[in-house]
Amino acid sequence: MNEWFKKLVSNLKEKWAKWSITQKVIAIGIVLAVVFAIVLGFRFSGGNTGVRILQTPVHEPDQSQILLRLDQDNIKAWTDSADYIYVNDEKTAIRSRTIIMNEGRLPAMADPFAGYYDRGWSTTDAEQNVKKQRAMKVAIEQHLEALDDISKANVELVLPPDKLFKNDQTPVKASVILTLSYGSDLASNRQKIKGVENLVLSAVDGLLKDNLFITDVSGIPLNDDTGMELATRLSLIEKEQKLVQKLENYYRAQVLQQLQGIKGTKRINDVSVKIDMNFSERHTESVHYRPFVRKEDNKDTPYDDSEIVDSVVGSSQTVTREWQGTGFNPQGPTGTEGNNPPVYDDMSNVIGRQIETGATQNFLVNTDNISEEYHPTIDRITVSVNVDGIWTKDLDDGGNIIFEKGRIKRTYQPVPKEELTEIADIVEGAIGYDKRRSYQVVVRNISVDHQEEFDAEDEKIRRERQTRMTIILVLIGFAAVLIVFILYRVISRELERRRRIKAEEERRRQEMARIMALQDAQNEGMEVTMSVEERRRAELQENAIAMAKEHPEDVAMLIRTWLMEE
Repeated sequence: MNEWFKKLVSNLKEKWAKWSITQKVIAIGIVLAVVFAIVLGFRFSGGNTGVRILQTPVHEPDQSQILLRLDQDNIKAWTDSADYIYVNDEKTAIRSRTIIMNEGRLPAMADPFAGYYDRGWSTTDAEQNVKKQRAMKVAIEQHLEALDDISKANVELVLPPDKLFKNDQTPVKASVILTLSYGSDLASNRQKIKGVENLVLSAVDGLLKDNLFITDVSGIPLNDDTGMELATRLSLIEKEQKLVQKLENYYRAQVLQQLQGIKGTKRINDVSVKIDMNFSERHTESVHYRPFVRKEDNKDTPYDDSEIVDSVVGSSQTVTREWQGTGFNPQGPTGTEGNNPPVYDDMSNVIGRQIETGATQNFLVNTDNISEEYHPTIDRITVSVNVDGIWTKDLDDGGNIIFEKGRIKRTYQPVPKEELTEIADIVEGAIGYDKRRSYQVVVRNISVDHQEEFDAEDEKIRRERQTRMTIILVLIGFAAVLIVFILYRVISRELERRRRIKAEEERRRQEMARIMALQDAQNEGMEVTMSVEERRRAELQENAIAMAKEHPEDVAMLIRTWLMEE
């Protein structure tokens, strides 16, 4: 193989050497064209290697909404120039279709099951229906199994043929058996069950909720609403209680904010609010009759000058009838004698006259036809507020706090009734008091137990007094020690000064005696022999005298320093 390769290379070199420049250029161009064609082939063949989510193109704005929703679940999706949406693999495509169908984001013209079945030229309608049913079954099972809560799904569909009349049409039915994953809460989570229902109902055309049966592997119905009535009722009661609690907290905060801003947080610690609400829904229709206002009230006048009438005349008619003739003579049938009472017989052939006058009036009234719908409303609000009085500390004539048995003497001042009435008015305004609804506001003055607070305050004051007394005693002791030390220092210095003066006087006296003895000896002509110590002392004295004469300022400063040290 190596020899063949070497031989091939040598032959190519020989031919390349024999070719002209034109032939070499043509050969290089052919090789580059082939390489370019191969690169383009790889590029176009690897353009869209993903799986389509839907077999129909999705245009804006549905495309952007679907891509944004898939991105929230970290699903990588992209589109091509024909507006088809792609994902990486088939499993991701099934999951994406499930999300789109559960949330109702499927475009109107999109068929989620397109591509699951194909029809050839020889395929009959019955075969096509069977294929379609199988394809829908497989697709629904794949969609359900793509959910995290479902490990396996078994779907059976009943798709009856179309009938001519709608009343004869057999309804579409579907049964779904789900094998739930370990730790799944789908059986108790109503929202997840609703999502599975919507997925199946949107996948099967003509399927109604009443004909969809979803169970687990144990045969327990999952979409049976009859068993959910109690849970729904409990959930509704819980929501109602939360609403009542929210309103109670709102009114409590309003009342506390106003009262604590006036009386302070210590005097009003808490407010109790109880709200009775009616959560029933009612619909009433009523007719209200109201009078006519012929003249509006003039707001510039201090009195009401409006004119109000109950009704106005819409139309009227007056009728007057006058009759004149013989008197009343009732007769019997023709040809028979009348059976008249004596009174009528006496009035026979008497001339009579009758005048009848009547008036008809149609009155108009204002009518309001009112139709009202009552939603949850507040029937009654009850508020109770306790206002604490004021505790004051008793003071003596000097403005000092009075103590009794180691405690501060305090006096309780109750809240006046007028102040309680004013607080009640504020509370009524805060809750929108309505006497017709039997609202109730109770404001009382009950003394709050402050014993622990008072004990702590008394203990604090006692500690402060003890600390102050201890500090005073310590300062007095320190001052006494300081005074003793100063006296001792002064006395010791005075004694030292006297001892030094006495010693100096003694030295001076001895020096004077020695000098006088030397002078006497010199006067008598005696030879005086000085000791070494005396000679040294004389030299130092002469040197000191000479230095004092030469540098008097330095000597004065040295003497001052000695005096200050002493």
